[in-house]
Amino acid sequence: MHRPLTRLIPIFSIVALLLSACASAAATPAPAQDKSFSSAGAPALAPNPSQPRSAVSEAGNPSNTTAQQAIQRIVIKNGNLVIVVADPAKSMETISKMAEEMSGYVVSANLDQTQLESGAQVPHATIAIRVPAERLDEAMTRIKGETTRPIIKENVVSQDVTSEYTDLQSRLRNLENAETQLTQIMDQATKTEDVLSVYNQLVSVQEQIEVLKGQIKYYDESARLSAISTELLANETVQPLTIGSWQPTGIAKNALQALINTLKFVANAIIWIVIYLLPVALVLFVVFFLPAYLIWRAIRRRRASHKAAPPPSIVPTPPAA
Repeated sequence: MHRPLTRLIPIFSIVALLLSACASAAATPAPAQDKSFSSAGAPALAPNPSQPRSAVSEAGNPSNTTAQQAIQRIVIKNGNLVIVVADPAKSMETISKMAEEMSGYVVSANLDQTQLESGAQVPHATIAIRVPAERLDEAMTRIKGETTRPIIKENVVSQDVTSEYTDLQSRLRNLENAETQLTQIMDQATKTEDVLSVYNQLVSVQEQIEVLKGQIKYYDESARLSAISTELLANETVQPLTIGSWQPTGIAKNALQALINTLKFVANAIIWIVIYLLPVALVLFVVFFLPAYLIWRAIRRRRASHKAAPPPSIVPTPPAA
């Protein structure tokens, strides 16, 4: 065996062990670690209030610092609102400016026209923004200040991704170690086939590293900036036609719905009759009723022919001489 290649065998074994460790980490998500993330770009979130503070500050015992260290959670919080405003276009512009003031940005904004039952055209807007997570409640309060009517829909969803984030960090470190080992092996390889083999493995590892970095960046951005999706309805959209305490709009809707249900039932019945009942009735008629009818007609004709035939004539016999 070529001597330089022989020296590379232990390094190949180390890289194989690193790659197998990455594969096992990808198959089984790692639990959340009891320490703060040290990677660059990790979101600076407040520690979990349920965890005790550092032992150095409370108990004065540095030996218990690691065990007592607070867990830094990675939590993604998003909000959703549906409100009724006087001018959806103006409110959408106000929300856009608010997002920029809070060091956020507008993800998407859409303004269109909705036709009411009366035929009138009213504006309808939807806007999605991102604001710093620590100002999510403030932003939602300011958005709700655009309306004087009751809030139609409001919810905030939180997702703890600490375990997934920790798992990605661990897999990234393993792959970066493997990348370093493969680079050293490729530098020491002398044969062309050895260089190509190591190069292919190195390219595969680098692609996995880029994917993991993208996922980590997504978690960082999602935890740092909360998303708020808002639907802005015009007052005319939910304004009922009122006469005193009587609202004919609701009665008209109920009557129209009853009419639609009746017509729907009639249409379904006609479809069943045409597609199902008529073919079945035709088959039954041809197979059973038509032969029975033909036999009955034949018997009736035979009886009629017997009744119409004249009786046989009787020839009298002469008397005996």
